[in-house]
Amino acid sequence: MRGFDIHATMPRRARLDAPGVLHHVIIRGIERRRIFRTNKDREDFLARLEDLIPDTRACCYAWALMPNHAHFLLRTGTVPLATLMRKLLTGYAVSFNRRYRRHGPLFQNRYKSIVCQEDAYFSELVRYIHLNPVRAGMVGTLSELNGYPYTGHSAIVGRLKRSWQDVDYVLGYFGKRRTGAIKQYLLYIEKGMGQGRRPELVGGGLIRSLGGWEEVKKKRGRERVKGDERILGDSGFVLEVLREAEEGFTRRYHLKSKGYDLDWLEERVCEVCGIGPGKISSGSRERAKAEARALYCYWASRELGYSLTDIAKRVGMSVPGVGYAVRRGEKLADSRGLDVGVI
Repeated sequence: MRGFDIHATMPRRARLDAPGVLHHVIIRGIERRRIFRTNKDREDFLARLEDLIPDTRACCYAWALMPNHAHFLLRTGTVPLATLMRKLLTGYAVSFNRRYRRHGPLFQNRYKSIVCQEDAYFSELVRYIHLNPVRAGMVGTLSELNGYPYTGHSAIVGRLKRSWQDVDYVLGYFGKRRTGAIKQYLLYIEKGMGQGRRPELVGGGLIRSLGGWEEVKKKRGRERVKGDERILGDSGFVLEVLREAEEGFTRRYHLKSKGYDLDWLEERVCEVCGIGPGKISSGSRERAKAEARALYCYWASRELGYSLTDIAKRVGMSVPGVGYAVRRGEKLADSRGLDVGVI
C-alpha cells in the first residue's frame, strides 16, 4: 500500500485510501430513512454501479442493497474511492429526489469506509455482506438467497450476470475449478446462515477483533495493541496503514510549511508548461494550457491535499472535470518525471 490519501478537518477522522486498497463501505439513509423504495430504485442504483466500477477501474466483490442502507466490498482502482462514491451517491440522490418530488439530502453526511486486511477478512466480509437480507428476515432460505437479485451472491452462484462484479476473484478463495468453488462457497455461506450481527467486521482494528475493550484490557502487558475505527485488521496491519497515511500527511504539511499553496502552485505550473499567468483557469483547450490545468489539479489534490471542490472553484471547472484532470495530470507527471517539490 502506498501514498494514502488524507482529506479531513477535525473533528472528523481522515479517510484512508490508495490504489489497490480493500474497503468495506457502508452507506445509510439520513435519519435511517429508506434509500430504496422500489425495485426501480434498486435497478437505477445498480445501473450507476455498472458504469462507474469499470470507469474507475475499481473491483467490487460483494454488495447488498437494504431498504435504508447498503454494503459494498470494494478495491480502489485508479480513481480515489471518494470520487467513485461521490459520483454514485450524488447521481442517485438527484434521480431519487426527482422521482419522488422530494428535496434535501438522501444519505447521511459521510459514507463509512473501512480499510480491511484481506488475508484475514476477505471471505468473512463477502459472507457477512451477502447474508444481510437473511439477518433482516427479507430472505428465509439459502435457495431464496441464490435467486435474490439485490446482493452479489446471486452472481457468484451463477444465477444472475453482473459484468461489473468480480465473481472469479471471490471464487478463487474457494477452489481452482468453478463448479467446485461454487459448491464450497455455498457451504461456507450456509454455515453462516445462523450468524447474527458481526460488529467486529465494521472497523476498529485489533480492538474489535479481540472482542472489544474488555478483552483488550486483559491482553495489555502481554502484547502491544493498536486499534483504529477506520481499519479492520491485526495490530501489525493497523500500524502499517497508519504509518503510510502519516507519511502522506507529513509530506503535505512539509510542502505547505514551505509556502507551497495554490498561488505558488499556479506560478510553478505556468512556468514549467511555458504559459502566462492566469491561463490555467482560462478554459482554453490548447494543449499546453490543458496539460498545465491537469498538472495543477493533480498536484493540488494529491500533493497539497486540497479537495476537488476547492480546486474546481479555483479553476472554474466542475468537480467531475477536476477528477478527470487529476488522473490526466498524474499520467503527465509520471511520463515526464515531474515532482511538485522539484519542478
